[in-house]
Amino acid sequence: MTISPLSLDSLDAAVDLLLTRTGNTLRMAAPLGLGKPHRLLNAITRRVTAQPELHLKLYTALSLTPPIPRSDIEKRFLGPFLARHFGEDFPALDYALAMRRDNLPANIEVEEFYFQSGGLLGASGAQRHYNSLNYTHVARAVAERGINVLVQLVAREPGGQRLSLSCNPDLTLDLLDELEAMGLPRPLIIAEVHPDLPFMDGHAALDPGFFDAVLDLPGPAPQLFALPREPVGDADFAIGLYASTLVRDGGSLQIGIGTLSDALTHALILRHTRNDTYRALIAALWPEVESSPIVCRWGGLGPFEQGLFGASEMVMDGFMHLIDAGVIKRRVVDDTALMQRIHERRASDADHARIAAEGQHLHGGFFLGSKDLYRWLRELPQRERERIGMTRISHINELYGGQETLERLQRREARFFNSCMMMNLLGAATSDALDNGQVVSGVGGQYNFVAMAHALRESRSALMLRAVRESGGKTDSNVVWNYGHTTIPRHLRDVAITEYGVADLRGRSDEDCIRAMLAISDSRYQPTLAQSAIAAGKLAANRIDGSAAKRNTPEHLANVLAPFRASGDLPDYPLGSDFTLVEQRLVKALGWLKRNTATPKMKLATIGQALFTSSPNDPEAMARMGLSAPSGMREKLLARLLRRGLSQQ
Repeated sequence: MTISPLSLDSLDAAVDLLLTRTGNTLRMAAPLGLGKPHRLLNAITRRVTAQPELHLKLYTALSLTPPIPRSDIEKRFLGPFLARHFGEDFPALDYALAMRRDNLPANIEVEEFYFQSGGLLGASGAQRHYNSLNYTHVARAVAERGINVLVQLVAREPGGQRLSLSCNPDLTLDLLDELEAMGLPRPLIIAEVHPDLPFMDGHAALDPGFFDAVLDLPGPAPQLFALPREPVGDADFAIGLYASTLVRDGGSLQIGIGTLSDALTHALILRHTRNDTYRALIAALWPEVESSPIVCRWGGLGPFEQGLFGASEMVMDGFMHLIDAGVIKRRVVDDTALMQRIHERRASDADHARIAAEGQHLHGGFFLGSKDLYRWLRELPQRERERIGMTRISHINELYGGQETLERLQRREARFFNSCMMMNLLGAATSDALDNGQVVSGVGGQYNFVAMAHALRESRSALMLRAVRESGGKTDSNVVWNYGHTTIPRHLRDVAITEYGVADLRGRSDEDCIRAMLAISDSRYQPTLAQSAIAAGKLAANRIDGSAAKRNTPEHLANVLAPFRASGDLPDYPLGSDFTLVEQRLVKALGWLKRNTATPKMKLATIGQALFTSSPNDPEAMARMGLSAPSGMREKLLARLLRRGLSQQ
C-alpha cells in the first residue's frame, strides 16, 4: 500500500511541521546546487533567526547566489541583466548572503563541502566551518552528524503522481543508505515541488510516499537558478582543442563546467561535424599532432562513428550539445553479462536490440547550467529523456560501490577532463584552495575521477589550466615550482594541458615530468622555473629544451587562432549566450576597461586616453548603460571611458 505524504501549501505550515517533529535543534541536510528549495530554506532560517531558542545546523554545498554588483558601472550593466536572467523575485538564500557578509546569526551554523567559486574568500565563519571532503565521502560524513531533516527541490511527473529528485539524486539516496547502515533514524524529508524542474525517470523517480511531506506553493514559482554563460577566450579554445585530440571514439567522457569545458565541447563537435575545419585548426595549433605519441596511442582526430558514453557527476550544457550533435550516443545497460558480451564482440542481435531499446548514453549525479539546458530537458521526448540516467554519486564517482565489474565495462577507455588553478613542475595540482588554507571552491569529485583514471584500463585523466593568470595588472604563471596547497598529489599525475600543449606525465621520472611541464608553460616564466628545478637537483642544466620558448606566448597563440576567429569557427559564445548582442559588446568593453585600469598608473593612462582621444560612439551600447546623455563630470568621464573600451574591439 502506497503511503501518501502530508500535503502542504504554505511555508509556515512546512516550518511548523518541521519544528513539531524535530524540536528546537535542527540538524538539516540540503542538496548542493539547483536541488535546494530556496523559499523553504529561507522560511526556516528566518524562523530560526527570530527565535533564539532554536538552533539550526545546515549541511550542504554550492549555495548558489546571483552576483552582487559593486561599482556604478557594474550596477549599470548587471542590474538589468540580473533582473531579466533571474527575475525580480528570485529568492536569494538568506544564509548564503549572511555568510558572505560574515554575519550569520549565532544560532545558525552552516557546514559546506563546496563553495561557489571564489565567493567566500575572506569570510571567516564560512572558512572555519568548511569541510574538505571527496564527493563520495559526503554522504557518510553527513550521516554521522545524525541529521533529522532533509529538504529538497523536486519535480512532479507530468500527468502522473510520482516525484523526481530530478537535478539532484546525487547524495540523497546514498545518505539514507548510510543512515540505515549506521542504525540511525530516517530524517523528516520535505520536498518542495518546482513546476519548471524537469522530471527525470529511473533512479531519480520516486513514489510520493518516499517523502514525509510535499510542499506545493500556490502562484507562480521563481525562476530556477541558471548559470550565465561566459565568453571563451583564445587560451580556452586552445586548451579545448588540445584536449579533444585525446578522446578515443567508442570511449567514455567526463567533463566539468566553465569556459574550458565549453571550449572542449565545441572542439569535439567540430571534430565530429566539420572534420576538415577541425583538422585545419589542430594542424595550425599543433603541427606535429599527426605524429604525436599521446594522440596516436590514446586519442584520435576523426569523427565519432561509435560515439561516446557520458559518465559525469555534473551534467551541464556541454552534454546537451554533444548529444544533439551525435557525439554522445554509445549506449549502456545495467546488465553485466550483456555488457561483457558487447565488450568481447560476441553480442547477439537480441543483445543489440535491447541496447538500442533500453540503453542510456549519459549517467549523471546532478545537473546545473543555463535556461536552455533546463528547457531542453523538459522538452525532450520521454524516451530520449530516459536515455539520461540521473543517479547516485556512489555510482558515478567510484568503482568500488558494489558494481565494479559493470562500471568498468560501461566506462571503457574513459577520459576525465577537469580544471585546476595551478600545477607544479612535478605534476601536483591545486584546484580548490590557496596556500594559506583559504578555500576557493572545493575538491568535489576531482580526486575521485583522477584516481579512477588510474584504476580503469585504457583511461586517462587530464587536468586543464591556463598557463598564466592576470590580477591587479600583474601577470603570473599558473605553472609553478612549488605551492603550499595540493588537491591532486604528484603520484597521481597523468596529463596536463595548457594553451601551449599537452604534457604526458604518467609513469614519467621527475626530470622528464619537469621537462614536459616546462614545454607547456609560458615562455616568460620558463627560465625562472627551470632554475628552481636545477637548484633543487631535479633537472640537469643541459636538459633544458628551449624549442617552445618563441611560440609559448599569447601573441603567437592569438596570431594562430585569428583566422579561425575571423571566420566564425571559434565564436566567443560557442554554446550560446544569455547576453544580447549589445551586451556581448559591453562584456568585451568592460573586460578591457578592467584590465587597463587595474593599477593607479594604468588607470591614469586610460583616463588620459579617454579624455584626449576621440572614440566612435555606439548609441545602442551607451543607451543600455544609461549613458546616452551623461550629466555631471563623473557620468561624462564614465561615458568617455566606456566609448574607449568599446572602440578596442
